[in-house]
Amino acid sequence: MEEIMRDMYVVVTDYVKPNTGEDVSDALQELILANPQRTIFFPDGEYLLSKPICTPANPEHAVSLKLATFAKLKAMDSWTEKEAVVRIGAAEPYNTIYIPGSNYYFEGGIIDGNGKANGISIDSGRETSIHHVSIKNTEIGIHIKWGANNRSSDADVFNVNIVGNHSKTSIGVLLEGHDNTLTNMRIAGVHVGIQADSGGNIFRNLHPLYTYGGENAEDENFLTSVAFMDRWNDNYYDICYSDQFCTAFSMQSSSRNIYTNSYIMWYTSRGGVETAFKVNGKFNSVIRTPRINFHNDTVNTLLSVTEENGSGIIENPMINNEDYITDKTYKEYLTGIVITPKK
Repeated sequence: MEEIMRDMYVVVTDYVKPNTGEDVSDALQELILANPQRTIFFPDGEYLLSKPICTPANPEHAVSLKLATFAKLKAMDSWTEKEAVVRIGAAEPYNTIYIPGSNYYFEGGIIDGNGKANGISIDSGRETSIHHVSIKNTEIGIHIKWGANNRSSDADVFNVNIVGNHSKTSIGVLLEGHDNTLTNMRIAGVHVGIQADSGGNIFRNLHPLYTYGGENAEDENFLTSVAFMDRWNDNYYDICYSDQFCTAFSMQSSSRNIYTNSYIMWYTSRGGVETAFKVNGKFNSVIRTPRINFHNDTVNTLLSVTEENGSGIIENPMINNEDYITDKTYKEYLTGIVITPKK
């Protein structure tokens, strides 16, 4: 079995030992650069890093990183970089979809930012995949930077869970490159769940949960927390779940997004403010059948706008009690009916 494994992968423990308490970042970087167009496999164990490990984006030199379930890449206490533990495509920036090998991946294991580092970044390359990984104690869980072809990165991220470092600057996923697909993710311990500074993204079955403020109703950080912060336009949200954030979805006046089957929940009335959709400017998006659970002792807003006369619509919102909504702005954009439980 071990020989078959070595035929398939470059096995890290043949060259670098885990669980030593020593910094292995230089040794891992050397191993990555010495094995172009190979998949590098990390067996279970803890690998301590004082600085990022970087993979090449040039398809002639690119690698994929595959971690066993209990393999952990952890930032050391001496970490000083303002970057991710793993920087995909940073060693040799390159962008192409025409050369075989350009769609490399990161799979499995645990990334531990130790409260200091970011988790994983995609610094260049196209059609990169990050999946089946647990990212913990990070400032930014996943950071997808500008790609080629007018900033398009075309990354796929799925089956990932993220817990931030519980700071007011912590973000689950930060998107700068366009045209990415994020599916099946759980995010906690962050101030902003998903921040989209790009367009053409598809978000499906994403669940940010506001946790770091505890149950303190006077938590001042809660009032600026956002589950989904959209600072671009033309993004698609499907079955996305804001859990306990003060603002579920925020967007810009230029945003022409589609929100389908959103689920917005507050299970404690912390902070006294609950906003489902907030727009900086005119509302120009489409919201279809959101499910929203408000409290009866808070300031409840289904739609907040700073400018009137937008072209957006809200179709058939499902509300636990329409009487709980204290701001009636949403009615200007309402089509269909408000669906409430029968009394």
